[in-house]
Amino acid sequence: MTLNTPRRLALAVLAATAFSACASGPFVNSTKHKATMTQQKQQVVALLKAIETGEGAPVAVINHNKYIQHNLGAADGLAGFGALLQALPKGSAKVNTVRVFHDGEFVFTHTDYNFFGPKVGFDIFRFEDGKIVEHWDNLQEPPKAPNPSGRTMIDGPTQSSGLEVTAANKKLVAAFVDDILVNGRMEKLTGYFDGDNYVQHNPQIADGLSGLGKALEAMAKAGVTMKYSRVHKVLGEGDFVLVVSEGQFAGKPTSFYDLFRVQNGKIAEHWDTIEAIPPRAEWKNANGKF
Repeated sequence: MTLNTPRRLALAVLAATAFSACASGPFVNSTKHKATMTQQKQQVVALLKAIETGEGAPVAVINHNKYIQHNLGAADGLAGFGALLQALPKGSAKVNTVRVFHDGEFVFTHTDYNFFGPKVGFDIFRFEDGKIVEHWDNLQEPPKAPNPSGRTMIDGPTQSSGLEVTAANKKLVAAFVDDILVNGRMEKLTGYFDGDNYVQHNPQIADGLSGLGKALEAMAKAGVTMKYSRVHKVLGEGDFVLVVSEGQFAGKPTSFYDLFRVQNGKIAEHWDTIEAIPPRAEWKNANGKF
């Protein structure tokens, strides 16, 4: 897309603001004064909100010398991020970050977007020396109606609890994905759940293991296959665990982001986004989806 003069000017201002703020702005953090967990969450939420508002200051949290972009629709680096923003129709962007979590060097979010149309997305940001140096995401267009149980892709609990069991919950969810989604060991399925008590936010699936079973049966009848082949990340905070995987859906290379809520050692709730991975010839950066 060819940007007109005002858009080129706006992009230049955005980049200049970011570069200047990186040196002297409010989010500067030395290695002795790294951002706290809460500060990094706030910085990420502000950065995402800037997509809507156009505010330049939050971009200062990005290290423009090292920023690696895994959204395949954006060119690499801070300039690629700015160019993507400038391509948005004026006033069209809306950003409502519903969930934000922290795990080590990563902050990950769950956001209701209008970004070239309505989207629900997970974003993952990696921090190094107090700055964002890498970004991954997965976006899916939401349906107009709730799922068979009346739930949306974004509603439900938003705050984590039980930080002391984060590691155990990550281990549980990683085992579930490996057993069930990657290797199809369905005989182990019921062991991960408290009976039929399972809240589902996938737009096509009803609550409970019974709802999951019906959806899988319907997919099989329609000849639609879903296969997880590799898990790339397992991130968690308390009772929330996000798993990033790749595989195939309906015969196409696909990225799966699955967010689980664990309660009393069992999987209690699930949100997800499913995004097709475009052919390599269409990638705007060479970093790969994962």
